[in-house]
Amino acid sequence: MQIGVVYPQIELRGDPDAVRRIGRAVEDLGFAHLLAYDHVLGAVHADRTPPLTGPYTEHDPFHDPFVMFAYLAGITERIDFATGILILPQRPTVLVARQAADVDLFSGGRLRLGVGVGWNYVEYDALGQDFGTRGARQEEQIQLLRRLFTEPVVDFTGRFDRVDRAALVPKPTRSIPIWLGGSSEAAFDRAARLADGFIFIGGGIERSVAAWKRLRDRVAALGRSVDDFGGDYVAVPQGGVGKLTADVDAWRAAGGTHVSVVTMGLGLDSVERHIDYLASIADALGLS
Repeated sequence: MQIGVVYPQIELRGDPDAVRRIGRAVEDLGFAHLLAYDHVLGAVHADRTPPLTGPYTEHDPFHDPFVMFAYLAGITERIDFATGILILPQRPTVLVARQAADVDLFSGGRLRLGVGVGWNYVEYDALGQDFGTRGARQEEQIQLLRRLFTEPVVDFTGRFDRVDRAALVPKPTRSIPIWLGGSSEAAFDRAARLADGFIFIGGGIERSVAAWKRLRDRVAALGRSVDDFGGDYVAVPQGGVGKLTADVDAWRAAGGTHVSVVTMGLGLDSVERHIDYLASIADALGLS
């Protein structure tokens, strides 16, 4: 099972040097991957109808994950990069294909493309996309992305996208794995049919293990290989290093393939403190 780290973007004030230091520390400490959340804009929550229910506001900094991973690809050699999740329906599909292909090429095949539908309708509006059709659009986008990654020329007509006999060149050297994230039944259904894996964010280890078992049953019922379907548990810090170690063991026992360790929410107010905490986790898990 691969154990990685979630980039602690909202606690590092958008500092570009923190990206370098955290990225190198993740690799040096023996972690397998770095996962990044995605938001293009943060919106004011006050006086919204309907209300914005997500955790981030206009004060929370985010780096574009493709740009950040392209930079880190040049200064690391081993760690994988995962978007967890990229809000796919608010972005042009063919542009995502181009950006993802280049990150994968520049990193030597180290990208895992995790996608989801998001919650911030203000962000969708600002990017010129329809929040109400995001689920249907994501489903179509996944199919188009796979064709762009692999076919010499694509001729595609869908509800949301039209590609008129065009090609993505250069292509990645493989079909980049596409994982889904979320917590709804619609997300689980879509993942069972279309995705290479699923990213479980929030809910705790017990609920995530139960959801993971149900999702694997759905994958098997569709005639797909359960062994080839991945599961990443995003381990939110609750109860200290001992609890985290127990959660990692429980996820491994359930057949999980990846864990991504969160360091946000612990009061770590500097790059040094985040790295020190990661060092303690690496030691406890036998990585370093």
